[in-house]
Amino acid sequence: MKFKYIFLIACNFLLFNACEQVTNSMQKQPASNEKSAAPDWAKNANIYEVNIRQYTPEGTFQAFQEGHLERLNKMGVDILWIMPIFPISEKKRKATGDLMVHEIEDEAARKEYLGSYYSISDFRAINPEFGTLEDFKRLLNEAHSYGMKVILDWVPNHTGWDHTWIKTHPEYYTKVAGAITEPLDPETGKSLGWADVADLNYDNQAMRAAMIADLLYWVNDIGVDGFRMDIAHGVPLDFWQTAIPTLRAANEDIFMLAESELPEQVNSDNLFTMCYAWSFHHLMNRMAQSEDSLASIDQWLSERTEKFNAEAYLMHFITNHDENSWAGTVEERMGEAADAMAVLAFTLDGMPLIYSGQEEPIDKRLAFFKKDSINWGNYAKQDFYTTLLDLKHRNQALWNGKAGGKVKRIKTDNDQNIYAFQREKEDNRVLVILNLSNEAQTVTINCSNCEGTYSDAFTRRSLQVLDGQTFSLGAWAYEVLEK
Repeated sequence: MKFKYIFLIACNFLLFNACEQVTNSMQKQPASNEKSAAPDWAKNANIYEVNIRQYTPEGTFQAFQEGHLERLNKMGVDILWIMPIFPISEKKRKATGDLMVHEIEDEAARKEYLGSYYSISDFRAINPEFGTLEDFKRLLNEAHSYGMKVILDWVPNHTGWDHTWIKTHPEYYTKVAGAITEPLDPETGKSLGWADVADLNYDNQAMRAAMIADLLYWVNDIGVDGFRMDIAHGVPLDFWQTAIPTLRAANEDIFMLAESELPEQVNSDNLFTMCYAWSFHHLMNRMAQSEDSLASIDQWLSERTEKFNAEAYLMHFITNHDENSWAGTVEERMGEAADAMAVLAFTLDGMPLIYSGQEEPIDKRLAFFKKDSINWGNYAKQDFYTTLLDLKHRNQALWNGKAGGKVKRIKTDNDQNIYAFQREKEDNRVLVILNLSNEAQTVTINCSNCEGTYSDAFTRRSLQVLDGQTFSLGAWAYEVLEK
């Protein structure tokens, strides 16, 4: 009753229609154990991150749709995660580092800086640089016609300094000494370096209701299939315990991705569908640089089992927008190990992510605050990723969560350099042998239940595998065999 009372008070601060929409949806929300957080269609799905600004020279929805949507469908992409599509604040717009656009004296130079996607001025509007709402709807409809899902990148932790709420509802924001503040480190009280955004106050129930109403607009009125929640770990858990069931009442198959690695956000049946596997990404970086041992994979898998339930999806990736722009390209971080790490990410228990240009592959760090188009032309890795996506679709052993098989390591006579494992589900099996070293290796596997006739996922050649089979693998080479 206490929550209901607070919620009704909060509604008085909002427009009537928005509150009525939130309230009606919350009344329909399912019980916490009524439905798994993962929709059935996601059991063998993958995800692709779309950077609209940098994807084409035009940087528009239309150019992406006309030039690449059909190609991505043929490649086997299931979920399009589109980076924020909302208008970017003008006030305190960031140029680079600690430099703000208004601090640049040269007018032509100022115009080059378009700001951060994550500094938003209106949650219900479209960035005019990308096109119009009708342009977005056409992209959404065509993606749906291919059977693809579209999720929006949402920023619940903060807004830009000229967001509509700044003037209409300053009480929605965190204040220090009576003034709205940028996000601060909760432990030290010092700046996090995000001076271009204003911190939202989750103690304010009206702000929470307004946030949910804006989310429902995109689900009910526009028809998006879910959201990637930026800095989900920075938002109180009890907000997600209200917001996500409300969204799921509006669309029971909604897909919710958390930018976090917090078990409590995905272990509940009615919270996030998937979170990041950041720790494994960093582990792959270290292994690619010969700074960590293969035993760390076993340790990570053991900790994953302890922390996360079997239904939880974790997202594996060798790059994304943050890694590419700030940590370095795949080549910089992984070098010749990149393909081996991609195979590991795509065959391990979890959902694989592909970032814009990964299939080219892009050889530069994309600028974050200004235009920096991807140089398409070779698509040198497209067939590689198409093969991995097709294998995941086709072979149930690689499906997500409980729908797929458990990872079982295979003992070899060269475990310090070779990571071999199998996943098995029903009559389906995938055998993966990875040379995670920078030298050629010979390995003999010890696995009596691995015996049988397999097909090489990449060459399609048939191969008889026996217990005690010996394989020769070049530096960072791999075998992916399916049965």
